Amino acid sequence: MIRLFVGLGNPGPDYADTRHNAGFWWIDALARELKTTLVMDKSYHGIVARANVQGQPIWLLKPQTFMNLSGKSVAALANFFKIPPQDILVAHDELDIVPGEAKLKLGGSHAGHNGLRDIHAQLGTDQYWRLRLGVGHPGVKAEVIHWVLKKPSLDHRIAIEQTIDRALKALPQFLAGDMEQAIRLVHTSKPPRPKPPRPATSPPPDALTDDPIKPAKADT
Repeated sequence: MIRLFVGLGNPGPDYADTRHNAGFWWIDALARELKTTLVMDKSYHGIVARANVQGQPIWLLKPQTFMNLSGKSVAALANFFKIPPQDILVAHDELDIVPGEAKLKLGGSHAGHNGLRDIHAQLGTDQYWRLRLGVGHPGVKAEVIHWVLKKPSLDHRIAIEQTIDRALKALPQFLAGDMEQAIRLVHTSKPPRPKPPRPATSPPPDALTDDPIKPAKADT
């Protein structure tokens, strides 16, 4: 089961609404779902909350070390409470996924994400779960830093928030350790819009009782 939920981001109001803070948005939504309050705890270098679910303690964490040192915070809490890496889920922004989509996976490369890079180093393994929240790619590698440190468009922000809401539906599976079902729930997009009703069939011409009124011809 997942015992530690981590969201990655940068502290402070200047970064609060930027793409790089999508992981923070996930943790905030999760705290509301669990009806718990996040508070600063210097022992773990982050904003922390604890919730009890079916008698089991669950931890929420938003590292306040800035992105590049996220692992310092994650390792401090995980080591103190003896939480193994496979019981940790890290939510973060993902360039290679479009806004409105998310992917869940265990292990793998940090793919240049500095927050994941430091968590790899501090935990000494890549075998923790990641909730990859799509924020899209600017299309040019040189623009990536500016892209993640800017606010998404309104349409993209709405799409990311909808993804977060959908991922929250997998919370019972996260807590039960049913990660296969959690993957199915997270990877399932919104249902398609219903098709518009088919237009009514027009009556045959001989069913009309009156001739249609022809428009007057314009003067030339």
